Amino acid sequence: MNIKPLAPRSDFPLLAGDPKLHYLDSAATTQKPQAVLDAISGYYERDNANPHRGAYTLSAAATEAYQTARDSIARFLGAADPDTLIFTRGTTESLNLLATAWGHANVKKGDRIVVTRLEHHANFVPWQQLALATGAEFRICELTAEGEIDLAKLSELVTKNTKVVAFGHVSNAIGTVNPVAEIAAIAHRVGALAVCDGAQGAPHLTVGFDSLGVDAYAFSGHKMLGPMGIGGLIAKRDLLESMPPYQMGGDMIALVGDNATTWNVLPHKFEAGTPNVEGAVGLAAAVGYLESLGMDKVHAHETALVRYATERLATIEDLTLLGPPAVRRGGLVSFTLRDVHPHDLSQLLDAENIAVRAGHHCAQPLMRALGVNATTRASFYVYNDSSDVDALVSAVAHVRERFAATV
Repeated sequence: MNIKPLAPRSDFPLLAGDPKLHYLDSAATTQKPQAVLDAISGYYERDNANPHRGAYTLSAAATEAYQTARDSIARFLGAADPDTLIFTRGTTESLNLLATAWGHANVKKGDRIVVTRLEHHANFVPWQQLALATGAEFRICELTAEGEIDLAKLSELVTKNTKVVAFGHVSNAIGTVNPVAEIAAIAHRVGALAVCDGAQGAPHLTVGFDSLGVDAYAFSGHKMLGPMGIGGLIAKRDLLESMPPYQMGGDMIALVGDNATTWNVLPHKFEAGTPNVEGAVGLAAAVGYLESLGMDKVHAHETALVRYATERLATIEDLTLLGPPAVRRGGLVSFTLRDVHPHDLSQLLDAENIAVRAGHHCAQPLMRALGVNATTRASFYVYNDSSDVDALVSAVAHVRERFAATV
């Protein structure tokens, strides 16, 4: 099979500079196109100043660059109100912001918090710790045999005392694509908050926040061709306005008195201190690049690669694929190889210029349920093609033969 890259490797300086590299770890972080690098350097060369606080021309240019980036990213994610996009360092900070600011103001002893067995630690531990701090009940929804959320069990767990249901858009560990609207409806049936970890959703799928049905959606820029250290939380306006600030400092205030302080309007209320304008500008360039490709085409490209990868990997003896069928998974494959630890396999593949991820993928509760300590994960993106899959399969098969001969 000949699946061509959706985006040319020549657009990505790191990949263009290392033509032998098979980069299969985009679920962890993506490579950056030249357009993103140019946007970042261009900001520093033309517009660099502290935004919001200066009355001079350069500060106004920095303010405009920051706001224009917010508008572009909000539009890409389907949020009509750009002021409901709060810039953070990424998904982890976004979820911690919500669990801390909203959670401690709204969750109390006797309430219930529901997460799923699929969750990344960033959407598990903050809610677990909120439950421990408040005396709330913390419940985990288990999965079907194919690694998908059991909606019947979820409906049973989400009772009238449930305050929040937290779940991922796409599993970073086994690729499960979750039925977001259905899960949100289950949460809203009892008036609970529906919180979606979109770290693996926003880079690969059309999000459409305003019609998605969730109350809050977290994402990371570095997983969608943007720079590290920038991401965000999109949430419904009434939710954000009801929450206390997450951090205190410059620009998030309206008036500071000797004994009391009032807060600034959205989004500034949650963006204390000098903002990451560079990151916002770079991320805006990244979403512009993705828009030029078309998110429907991004998803179709990844699906084709995953189908091809699962078909070919399934032919390797002693290899076990984890997760749902290819038609219901995101752009990754996760597997184990008998008698070969995932970390060893990863290093052996690296010697063949194949970069994959090995470990528990920040999903230890899921690994326990699957009965494994770790897996090997290969994840695909717009610059990958069938030659990357072929190299992966050939190298894994060679490792299997090598180890089988010594057992």
